[in-house]
Amino acid sequence: MRGKQGERSPSPLPTDWEDDERMAFLFSAFKENRDVDPTDWDSKINFWTPLIVESCRRRGSVCVRLQDLNDSFRRKGSAPLGLVTVIQSLLRSGKVQKESDFAASVGSGWLSWSVGLLLVRPLKWTLSALLGTGRVPLEESFVVIELVKEKASALLTAYQSSPLVGRSLLSFQEMRSLASHICPDETTLCLALLQLQREKYVTVSLHEEEKLVKFSQAGQGRVSPVTEVDLGIYQLQRSEKLLEERVEALGQEAEKCKEQAKALLQEGKKTQALRCLRGRKHVEKKADRLYAQLETVKGILDRIASSHTDRLVMQAYQAGVAALRISLKGVSAARAENLVDQIQELCDTQDDVNRTLAGGALDSADGESGELEEELKSLLEEGAPDTSLTLPEVPAQPLATKESAVLDDAFFRSLPSVPAAKITDEDLEKELCRLKLWGTFEPEAALLVFIVIFV
Repeated sequence: MRGKQGERSPSPLPTDWEDDERMAFLFSAFKENRDVDPTDWDSKINFWTPLIVESCRRRGSVCVRLQDLNDSFRRKGSAPLGLVTVIQSLLRSGKVQKESDFAASVGSGWLSWSVGLLLVRPLKWTLSALLGTGRVPLEESFVVIELVKEKASALLTAYQSSPLVGRSLLSFQEMRSLASHICPDETTLCLALLQLQREKYVTVSLHEEEKLVKFSQAGQGRVSPVTEVDLGIYQLQRSEKLLEERVEALGQEAEKCKEQAKALLQEGKKTQALRCLRGRKHVEKKADRLYAQLETVKGILDRIASSHTDRLVMQAYQAGVAALRISLKGVSAARAENLVDQIQELCDTQDDVNRTLAGGALDSADGESGELEEELKSLLEEGAPDTSLTLPEVPAQPLATKESAVLDDAFFRSLPSVPAAKITDEDLEKELCRLKLWGTFEPEAALLVFIVIFV
């Protein structure tokens, strides 16, 4: 049963926040031991753990402090009594880690140039650990591992998609500018870089009191240490940037002198206008000299880039030669010729077998074809028409045309005489079959045949 409804919760808080009965249980202290009531213990841990992580994520932070949690989750003037136990549980499970321990676990290089940034272990925490009280100092900062991994991944993606991806070594100021939309403060940026260093994606160096960060390049499984070559390239790139800025500034100064000379000339101050033009010439000469130096630096950087490309090509050639040597191991021209001869011999044998088989098939086919010819001849003889019946000759005189189709005496006298032999029904059937073959005759000829037969 739900209790009395309290004050409305902010949007990041769960809906249970408005249930007084439920929140009274969640705000109460934990039992001394989980074994006393595991259900009660686990219910509170499962409620507060995701709520703490989501609260930090919404703030863009990767760290959490007990004081901040008490202020964020205060309800009706009361703070949760079990947050110390929740933090201790997160510490034991490895989901959070003290900020100082997190930095120390990566390497001492970071501690040397992060003075004043990472917190020193408080004395109260040390005494409580020694005495076994288990109390968590309010100001102790803990790193949420899940969140710092998210920030590290976002930072690496931002670098790989930025114009700086061609540069392996960056200054810390350039990193702050690159991560301005990812890390809200310098502490978050340092912790994200620490995570990338732990994952072997970056390494750090301190050169002439300047903080430098080196990223792993495409095709590298892990980042390599900072070398003198990296530092030399970084110095050249920084000189290139400074020269470009200086040349641009001198160009603007020369243009400004030109505009001042025009204005003075319009005012009739010719002497001052000439002085401005002389200053403009001096600025242009300085700009030309710096521009020449800039071109020299760019040429050196181009040669270095080309040398890197040549080195990659040479490495590819070496790998190709090694692979080809391994693949051709045990292969020779004599062995290849022997294999070709064997293949040719096998092909010839197969051709002989095919010809033999084809010859036997032809012989059997010849015998069968002879029998088929005899059977076809007998079928033709059976289907041949019977010519034993002798019919009268066709009259030589023309028959009557359609215009003069008159059966007069002269027509009947022109017909041949009726045969004396008696015609049976069987003979008529045979003649009828023959008449079907004469369907192409003229109607007059067909009529004549019928008359001859039936009369």
